[in-house]
Amino acid sequence: MTRSVNKSVLHSNKVIVIDDEQVHLEVLQKVIHDLNLELFHAGSGEEALRYFDQNDFTLALIDTDMPGMDGYSFAEMLCNNEKLRAIPFIFMLPPGEDKARVFKGHEQCTFTFISRPLNAGFVKDKVKFFIEKFRYEEELKNTRSVLKRHINDLEKAYEELQSFSYTVSHDLRAPLRVISGYANILMEDYASEMEEEALKVIKVIVRNTKKMSTLIDELLHFASLARKDKQLEEVDMTAKFKNIFEELTEHIQNRKITLNIQPLKPAYADKALLRRLVTNLLGNAIKYTSLRKEACIEVGGEWHQDEYVYYIKDNGVGFDNNYKNKMFGVFQRLHKESEFEGTGIGLAIVHKVVEHHGGRIWAEGAPGKGAAFFFTLEKESQRDQELI
Repeated sequence: MTRSVNKSVLHSNKVIVIDDEQVHLEVLQKVIHDLNLELFHAGSGEEALRYFDQNDFTLALIDTDMPGMDGYSFAEMLCNNEKLRAIPFIFMLPPGEDKARVFKGHEQCTFTFISRPLNAGFVKDKVKFFIEKFRYEEELKNTRSVLKRHINDLEKAYEELQSFSYTVSHDLRAPLRVISGYANILMEDYASEMEEEALKVIKVIVRNTKKMSTLIDELLHFASLARKDKQLEEVDMTAKFKNIFEELTEHIQNRKITLNIQPLKPAYADKALLRRLVTNLLGNAIKYTSLRKEACIEVGGEWHQDEYVYYIKDNGVGFDNNYKNKMFGVFQRLHKESEFEGTGIGLAIVHKVVEHHGGRIWAEGAPGKGAAFFFTLEKESQRDQELI
């Protein structure tokens, strides 16, 4: 028996009855007909083998009392065949048959038994149940097979991403360093011999190589977030916002920037990833309030049912609320680069960090009226479940 149980079984309506006597067929034919199934009849185990080699069956009804290869021997053969053991079968026992034998040697298979004389309603229920069960299990196997292929594809894509990251990290950085290095040499050693326009061009080259290097760093970090394992620990969010704000504003002069922060609930999260999140959100607030005489940044949090929502608000230039859903994509900018510098990746990283923690992030704003960003991390119920 070499025929495998494959995808076509899910759509098969074929049932085989293995019985050397025609007298029992009348009841079975009625049951099979009522269930819109196709009936095959084999008068012996040997004949049944030929049918199995050419057809996909969803169920077999086996007479235990047959000459030559009896029903038990045939069922045992099915159970020992890796490709056919998934097909369920129903033993048809003669009156007074010892039922103990039914359970010997068939542990790997799905089966049941019925005793003669056959009751049409009882047989119909048994047949219907086992066919539905078989189809469900085969569908589950196919789903697992598809999932396994997807996992293999993802693993392959992950390997390709690592290779790409290595290429970006090394092969693209090298020429950038060379360009930047030679440009700096020209500026330092030959600036006095250059015309003003040539010097301006060299400065543009240096500035853009630095920008390209930063962009590469951001892209590599964004790509690595999806595969980074979280190192979860309790993080003092109040201290985190205060410390990073001080770092970001330490060298800013000729600006008045006020941070109003209320006590925040500690987070259970990856400290390094949270640093990236807070740095990007505070950095944006500082950047987009640069046109204000006095910049005001407010940080707080509040409970919404079992979810704690952190927020950061500013009185900066704001944005058109119609585009709030696209701002977390890579290279999605809502302001011209000539107005506010940036790589266009910061909020994409923020979104990925929040997503990596099982949270969500959204924004609200209006042109000229500032912006507000809200984010959650893992819910209390989710964290408790993870710790169980």
